[in-house]
Amino acid sequence: MLNGYALKWAPARLKRNYDGSPELRTVKFHTDEHIAEAVALGLRRRGIDVTTTPQARLLGAADDVQLAYARSEGRVIVSHDPDMLRLAAAGTPHAGIAYCPHQKYNVGELISKLLMLAKRIETEKMINRVEFP
Repeated sequence: MLNGYALKWAPARLKRNYDGSPELRTVKFHTDEHIAEAVALGLRRRGIDVTTTPQARLLGAADDVQLAYARSEGRVIVSHDPDMLRLAAAGTPHAGIAYCPHQKYNVGELISKLLMLAKRIETEKMINRVEFP
């Protein structure tokens, strides 16, 4: 209940622009098992839709399985794992990869970089694209 009103959850509907074209969607993320849980928590606190490998029950899953899951959910995978880059270079389809070498940024810096990425690019433009935030 919020301000005396009962909240009802309904499935999201595709928003449309004034000209009838579909509104571009904000990037959603999926963090692989190499990314700290604090990154996902920080993104969620800032309104970003993010899933984690443990949440998706993919701990220990192969990298191609991780990519397939993220793709099926329309999520950009966030990873420190260079194998993700090899899979992308080999042509494995994906919804996008946000790659950051391990220990390049602390948790707060990585959250900031991912927020900037989410603000400057739409989901549709991330398909089969690798970004280095």
